[in-house]
Amino acid sequence: MLSSNPTIRSLFLEGPAGRLEALLNAGAENATHAALVCHPHPMFGGTLHNKVVFHTMKALNSFGFPVLRFNFRGAGLSQGEHAHGIGELDDVRAALDWLDSEFHLPLMFAGFSFGAAVGLRAACADSRVDAAIGLGLPVTPVAADTESPRVYTYEFLQTCNKPKLFVSGDRDQFGPRASLQALVASIAEPKKLVVIEGGDHFFEGRLRELREAIEAWVKEVQTTTAEN
Repeated sequence: MLSSNPTIRSLFLEGPAGRLEALLNAGAENATHAALVCHPHPMFGGTLHNKVVFHTMKALNSFGFPVLRFNFRGAGLSQGEHAHGIGELDDVRAALDWLDSEFHLPLMFAGFSFGAAVGLRAACADSRVDAAIGLGLPVTPVAADTESPRVYTYEFLQTCNKPKLFVSGDRDQFGPRASLQALVASIAEPKKLVVIEGGDHFFEGRLRELREAIEAWVKEVQTTTAEN
C-alpha cells in the first residue's frame, strides 16, 4: 500500500446549481485511480466533513488515489438548495467530470447513506467509474424533519456489472440486515457485502473496521484487475 499524500486542496466545482464546495486530498504521482466520496443527507446535517466520509477518504487515499469530497447543493458553502436527491444526481456527475478532466484516470466511487443512494446511480451509469462502494445504504424509508419519507430504489444495480462493495452495521436502523442481504442478492456480480457486528448507521465505534473493510476490498479489486 502506498502512503497517502497529506496535501489538501480547498476548491469550488462548477455545479449545475452553482458552485460546490470541495476538498481534494492529493494522490501519488503513479496513482491508478482517482476517487470520489459523497456525504450523507444534508437535511440531517451531512457534509463532506462527516466521519464516515473522512475515514473512507483516508482508506482510498492510502492507495495513492487523489480523493475528492464535496458538499451537495445547499450544504456548507455550496450554492443552491436541497433537491431531494434529483438535482444532487447532477452534482455527482459534475464531480465525476471534474475528476476525469483533472486526472484522466479510471474513477472509483464511494458514498455514505444518501450519498450512496444518489451517487451509486450516477456511478453505475458512468463508464469512467470502474468500481463503486456503498456505505450504510438506506433500504428503508428515510425522512428529515422538513420532508416526507423518501424511499430509495436500486433497480439500476441489477445491471451494474462493476465491482461493488457494500458495508453496513448490523444495527443500522436504515438498513436492516435481512433487507440489505435481499437487495444485494438481487443485483449483478461482482459484489461483496460486509456487515460489521455492533455497527450502527454511522459506524460509531466501528470506523476502524469500516476502513479495514474498504482497504481489503480495494486490494482484492486491484489484484483481480491486474490478473485480467
